[in-house]
Amino acid sequence: MFIVKSYLLAVIFCFVTMLCWGSWGNTQKLASKSWRYELFYWDYVIGMLLFSLLISLTMGSFGTEGRPFFDDLAQAEMSSIFSVILGGVIFNASNILLSASTSIAGLSVAFPLGVGLSLVLGVIINYIGAPKGNPVILFLGVLLIVIAIICNGIASGKMQGKADAADREKNRKGILLAIVAGILMSLFYRFVARAMDLDNFESPAAGMLTPYSAIFIFSVGVLLSNFIFNTLVMRHPFAGEPVSYKEYFKGSFRTHLTGVLGGAIWCLGTAFSYIASGKAGAAISYALGQGAPMIAAIWGVFIWKEFKGSSKSVNALLGIMFLFFIAGLGCIIISGGN
Repeated sequence: MFIVKSYLLAVIFCFVTMLCWGSWGNTQKLASKSWRYELFYWDYVIGMLLFSLLISLTMGSFGTEGRPFFDDLAQAEMSSIFSVILGGVIFNASNILLSASTSIAGLSVAFPLGVGLSLVLGVIINYIGAPKGNPVILFLGVLLIVIAIICNGIASGKMQGKADAADREKNRKGILLAIVAGILMSLFYRFVARAMDLDNFESPAAGMLTPYSAIFIFSVGVLLSNFIFNTLVMRHPFAGEPVSYKEYFKGSFRTHLTGVLGGAIWCLGTAFSYIASGKAGAAISYALGQGAPMIAAIWGVFIWKEFKGSSKSVNALLGIMFLFFIAGLGCIIISGGN
């Protein structure tokens, strides 16, 4: 299987993770023009599972180092498998809420708040579980990103002040969903990392998983839990009327493909994060990937024009947000080189 052996390459992989995690939401935005997010999410989960299998049968099976994908699955202990599935279940609950928040409050609000919050909590959780890197510089980076999140929240609040009462109530619901999603999302990565031998991907301990088997089992956990979580959301949506499975099969091929692409993009980023974690450590891999809010905010601000017509003070806050995100990510990268 393919193994990252240098910290520089691990950082590059984490930047790919950040781009993927911050960009998949665009597929939801594209599909939402004619497609409810609850229906989109089924295609998203299917795309995730298909891509996890593809990367496991290619990067996870070629080469002479490590255990090939099928061999790794065959020797995995049930405790490792259960831990990763649990991570998938937790992630799915959080991501459904984040998708709902995106559909209600917009990409540039839901991602910086929800994913940013998960970054702060997730770095602490993952560092305690597998300490790696300079903690002072690492958490300085996290602090800078917290400031960036606060700036985004203030800018969002200023924009909401221009909206009518109905829109403000809608945005408040979107923000609340993003907060709950962020708290849940901070927990999933640790359960996956615990099942992998982060110190030795070349000759992993018996019973533990490689990144490739982990991402596949994780995707299975997401799919299985989706029959419960997404079914509930379809029947009791956060916004709009209930939606049925019958409507899902009325979607066009292009619409379904958009959702599958979104899942594949997210899965690529997650797989690269797992692969990089052996060299960079779980906390740093997670933290760099969770720089995704900056990418999502760029999409939301410059492509989707979600802050169109904003005042100079709002634009200034957005600029400060980007600067602090970049500074925070820089500290996180430096922390791993110490």
